Amino acid sequence: MSASDAAEGLGFTRTPFDRRTLDRLRLLARLPRDLVFGRLGYALKRPLFALPVYRYSLAGRAPTALAVSPADPWPGHAGTGGLILEDTFTLAGRTVQAPPRLWSPTGVDRDWLAALHSFDWLRDLRAVGGDTARRRARELAADWLTYHDRWDPLAWAPSVTARRLASWLGQYEFFAASAEIEFRHRLLGSLVRQARHLDRALPAGLAGAEALTAAKGMIYAGVSLPGGATWLRRGLSILRHNLAHQILADGGHVARSPAVQLTVLRDLIDMRAALHAGGVETPPGLQAAIEQMAPMLRLFRHGDGALALFNGAGEAEGWQIDLVLQRAGSRPRALSLAPQSGFQRLLGGRTVVLADAGRPPPPGLDAEAHAGTLSFEMSVGRERLIVNCGAHPAARGWGRAYRATAAHSTLAVAETNSSRISADGALTRRPETVTCRREEAEGHHWLEMSHDGYAAVFGMVHHRRLYLAASGEDLRGEDRLDGPAGKDFTVRFHLHPDVRAIPARDGHTVLLRLGRGGGWRFRAQGATMALEPSIYLGRAGEARRTQQVVLTGRTKSGGATVKWALRKESKSGPKR
Repeated sequence: MSASDAAEGLGFTRTPFDRRTLDRLRLLARLPRDLVFGRLGYALKRPLFALPVYRYSLAGRAPTALAVSPADPWPGHAGTGGLILEDTFTLAGRTVQAPPRLWSPTGVDRDWLAALHSFDWLRDLRAVGGDTARRRARELAADWLTYHDRWDPLAWAPSVTARRLASWLGQYEFFAASAEIEFRHRLLGSLVRQARHLDRALPAGLAGAEALTAAKGMIYAGVSLPGGATWLRRGLSILRHNLAHQILADGGHVARSPAVQLTVLRDLIDMRAALHAGGVETPPGLQAAIEQMAPMLRLFRHGDGALALFNGAGEAEGWQIDLVLQRAGSRPRALSLAPQSGFQRLLGGRTVVLADAGRPPPPGLDAEAHAGTLSFEMSVGRERLIVNCGAHPAARGWGRAYRATAAHSTLAVAETNSSRISADGALTRRPETVTCRREEAEGHHWLEMSHDGYAAVFGMVHHRRLYLAASGEDLRGEDRLDGPAGKDFTVRFHLHPDVRAIPARDGHTVLLRLGRGGGWRFRAQGATMALEPSIYLGRAGEARRTQQVVLTGRTKSGGATVKWALRKESKSGPKR
């Protein structure tokens, strides 16, 4: 069964691709002006970059050594590096064995190729250690210099070039410092040409994390390469501009994705370290952003230490998050509410509830945004109970199904997305008003949320209330639709694959068994209850089948109200 067939079989509807031109015009009209001009400018430059003589315009005297070699502090994966020694590459959630054309194999997507040409995987070879891994790194870099040391639309794309600059400079001591003079000369000459090209190509219409990646590439080149003062100033300028526009007052990144939050914070830590290595004073805005973003990253963590599955995020490994937080030097406590980012964290006993109570990210930053407004996740200790379906790089075979409202633990009207996802992946319709009110008393938590994502289409507003007891053993909810009668609705509660669901005979109750034996009883009224198949894409490279509790109904005059509750079972449990 293909991923697309499976997605339809699991109840995730697909939006037809019949309005592509109209979508593009709408997206262009909504993008910020500087972003539009940046993309237009880069499009006009590309034909010049493709000219055979362009390479000579980048020529200049290659340095004989680096001024500074910034250390890469992040550990690689020795297992992945060992596979690279065997000519097997695991990138962007996909493994390719012995590709006949390494730098342009068939059957892979752009994300895989971008990861290959970025050379981020050098740290995996470093993790293997030894001369064999070092020689392999040199061989691959030399091979790239032979075939791609001139402009290419993908290999020299601004964000890919910036990542490669940071990778080669950060890993220089590992694979290049002890190499033969000829190899070092080729490598250093290419680094200068790539830095010059990146400086010419920017701003290139980059937005979000990619713009900060470009700043990182410029800063690395500026502190590492002799005579790089101009590149350093350019990188710092791009950094200052984007920090002001991307990091919200609560420390959240404007893309509203836990994965982007982790990536950007890690890049900011790298830039701070590179500036320190080069003897350059850290800009106050950079240090402030790191200090703000770390507590927000903690907000997104479940009891297992991994990330919640909002807006394109996968779990990520808990030890990696720990390391980023350690290097950020953050305080140990997580935020409980992030009003500018639009997320809420409820903690009672061993139970964590995380809710998306904010507007989707703005145009230009919504290419990976999900239609999951008012969705929530719940974990008990180190076990996840209620989840969203999630996403990882290899999940792109699912089309846009995993971005749909149906792939989230929230309510959908007439199987329609609360935010319309265009054929190009951006949002062309989204909730205009999302509200959230929070109250706390004696350890108990209440959230009252709403969004109008269905107002333009159906004239309906979705209200969701959540209550978590101080003990963490009682979660209650209410989903209400205000609007006309006769509209079908579905409230979904996707279960983690380790949860076993047992329906009761009354048709209104499901017993949920956690992997370690704990039991929770789910009850609902105001809708018809059923158990249906679902999918879990929260871990990289995996698509695990699971189940979802589905509540369905139809609005009457004035709308509809569905009440539900999740309560922890006692050890003995009531008789069934």
